[in-house]
Amino acid sequence: MFRGRGQLAELRKDYVLDKFVIVPKVTELNQNEESIDSKCPYCPGNESMTEPASLALVAKDGMLQRLSDGEENYVGGWCVRVFQSSKPAVTTSSTVKYTDKPHYSEPAYGYHHIVVASPEHNQKLSEISVDQWANVLLVIQDRVRWLYTQKSVTYVSIYLNSGEPAGASINHPHLNIVTFSSIPPTIELEAEASQRYMNENGNCPACNIISVESSGPRQILSTDIFLAFSPWAPSYQHEFWIYPKRHTTAFSKITQKDISDLALMLRSTLGGMSKALNEASFNLVFHLSPEKKNSRQIHWHIEVYPQINIWSGLERGFGVFLNNLQPEKSAEILGSACRKELAGLVGIT
Repeated sequence: MFRGRGQLAELRKDYVLDKFVIVPKVTELNQNEESIDSKCPYCPGNESMTEPASLALVAKDGMLQRLSDGEENYVGGWCVRVFQSSKPAVTTSSTVKYTDKPHYSEPAYGYHHIVVASPEHNQKLSEISVDQWANVLLVIQDRVRWLYTQKSVTYVSIYLNSGEPAGASINHPHLNIVTFSSIPPTIELEAEASQRYMNENGNCPACNIISVESSGPRQILSTDIFLAFSPWAPSYQHEFWIYPKRHTTAFSKITQKDISDLALMLRSTLGGMSKALNEASFNLVFHLSPEKKNSRQIHWHIEVYPQINIWSGLERGFGVFLNNLQPEKSAEILGSACRKELAGLVGIT
C-alpha cells in the first residue's frame, strides 16, 4: 500500500494519544494499494505480475481445490486468489528498529495479503454471486486461521475499499488482509468498552443491541443467522452493521452454514445498497476478536461505511460527527432495497 516490496515502514505513535500511523521509509508519489498498469495484475493470465499465490481456490467437478503457485508455475482456472501485496502496509522484513518517546516508533511488522474476489475484472462486489461470496469468505477464514499460527501476529484485520473515494486504486474486486503485532486502537477501545459493559451488566453488549434492533425501526435485513441494521449513532450516512445473532467471538470458527448465510446477507445488503445509493463508494471492515490468548473479546461483526458525506473540521478535529440523515430513515431506504435484492436472489417475486 505504501512502498516497494521488502521495505519495512515505521508504525509511529502520537505524542500522547493511542493513535498510530504507518509511515513509509521511502515516500512515493503513488501511495495507493497497487500500481495502476495498462494490464490489470489481478486478472487471469496476468498472475506473473503479482507475488505467487499462497492460495488459489479452484472449482472443479463440483469440488473446491486449495492450490498454490509454484516457481514459474501459476495456477489457472481459479475463482479466488490470494497473494502478498506488492506494496504492503506492513512487511515481514527482518529489519528491527525502535525509537523512544516522544517520537516513539516500532517496525510495521506483519503480513499484507490481497484476496482477489473474482476472476472478472469489472464485476462489482455488489454483483458477484452468493456462491462466489461464500468462496471468498471460505478463503478469508482459511487465511485468518493460518495467519494466527504465525509469529508476531496479534491481530488480523480484513477490509475492502470499493471505489476511488473509498481508497481503491484498482477496479478489480478484492479485499485486503493486514496483520499487526498489537491490537489496533479501535478494536482495543471496543473490547475495553465491551468488557466494562459485561462486568457491569452481566451480558454481552452486542447481544443486547441485537435484541433491541431485531424488532426496531433500524433493522435493514434479517436472515436465519445474521442481522443487518443501521446503528443508533452512525458516523456515516447509510452506515450499517452486520452481526451474527448468536454470541460468537471467533470468525475462524464459524461453520459452512454460517458462511453460506453470511454470503447471502452480504450479497443482499451490498446489492441493495448499490442500487439505493447509485453505486456509492464504500468501505467494509471486519471487527474481530484477537484469536490468540487475550481477554480482549468482542462479538465479531462487519461494518459498512458508504462514502457519501465529506467530513468537516468538527469530525476531523474533534471526533464529533454530523449526520443529516436519521438512521431510521436510512434503514427504511436500505431495508426496502435489500429485501427486494434478497427476494430476487432466492427466487421470490
